[in-house]
Amino acid sequence: MENRRPNTRPYCFGNLDVVFPMGPDGLRATPASCMVCHCKTECLREAMAGPAGDRVRQEHLRRAEDAGMVGFFERWSRKKQLERRDRARKR
Repeated sequence: MENRRPNTRPYCFGNLDVVFPMGPDGLRATPASCMVCHCKTECLREAMAGPAGDRVRQEHLRRAEDAGMVGFFERWSRKKQLERRDRARKR
């Protein structure tokens, strides 16, 4: 993923499954190969801005619910917000 030309983007730019893959423990983490990339922050932001980013937010919400850190109304509100964002994106 390392790219020596600062004005170009690597092939994996914005691909959530490459820049923020699910680990064997069920949590997402940025691979070490992305840490040296010149556009890692912009790339991860781009990946999280799309529908795949909403999937990550849903995973986070599900883990928070399972851990008892999110109550019913907060979970309902966040899920509704994610659904609205998804519907707006499809239009």
